[in-house]
Amino acid sequence: RRDAVGDTVTWVANRNINYTNVCTFKCRFCAFSKGPLSLNLRGTPYLLDLDEITRRVAEAESHGATEVCLQGGIHPSFDGEYYLDVISAVRAASPTIHIHAFTALEVTEGARRLGMPLAEYLRRLVDAGLKSLPGTAAEILDDEVRAALCPDKVSTDEWLDAHRIAHSVGLRSNITMMFGSIEQPVHWARHLVRTRSLQKETGGFTEFVPLPFVHMAAPMYLQHKSRRGPTFREALLVHAVARIAYHGWVPNVQVSWVKMGADGSRQALMAGANDLGGTLMDENISRAAGADHGQMMDESAFRSITDSLGRPLEQRTTLYGRVAHA
Repeated sequence: RRDAVGDTVTWVANRNINYTNVCTFKCRFCAFSKGPLSLNLRGTPYLLDLDEITRRVAEAESHGATEVCLQGGIHPSFDGEYYLDVISAVRAASPTIHIHAFTALEVTEGARRLGMPLAEYLRRLVDAGLKSLPGTAAEILDDEVRAALCPDKVSTDEWLDAHRIAHSVGLRSNITMMFGSIEQPVHWARHLVRTRSLQKETGGFTEFVPLPFVHMAAPMYLQHKSRRGPTFREALLVHAVARIAYHGWVPNVQVSWVKMGADGSRQALMAGANDLGGTLMDENISRAAGADHGQMMDESAFRSITDSLGRPLEQRTTLYGRVAHA
């Protein structure tokens, strides 16, 4: 880690905007999606209108955010124009904020519903103001696992192709891996190798973000069909092995404080991680699954983690540039 990125720990000021929890896909790990059959179990469906989305963007910017991250379920009423409308509205509300939005599933579905090649659709999103894609929807990039975990979601090759095409049109993206549900370590290894191979081809990934499975409200756990998430030792080892596997290719390994907590994040920083991710300001997906580490961090909270390690802390942009402070 020191050889790749030094001792500095980075963070980004951002806001998560989860614009709907209604989804036509039935991922068996997801406690956030509120489809009609799950109303009694998981609460009330919602869909934010564009005015509310842009209000949250303006509020985030007023609190110093340099990025908004937009993700949500695949709502049955969405066509591909919806995602274009969201990006256009956000860009109109803020000409400068970095728009990090839409998973491989969302952009693939948007293009499909418009009958448009994905490359053309992504170019339209870029023209509207999109800057990068989150790596979520990756889960485990192994179709043997995906058949049980998320059978109607994009396949391994479709996820990889979506990011390959995104990189070709000038977008950057990151790699995530949700681990500790039903898969085995061999599947983690395949995930790392497949994404590393794509990085060697495109160079478009900015970071790797391991996401320990949060089991408490996950449907497949409630049905006794999954583990309780990874052990803490496994979670640390994934950060450490990723640092080695991606060395020379993906420079940044991010720890998810939402999943790991402050103490877990501190230990992950000693196991190869160098980035604490974002302040988030409204993280709903992990919380819906039962995570209890809060919805927002600030610089002082991040600093309390890094000071105990004797490591410097620095705010970054989404693409790991320096933030100029007035």
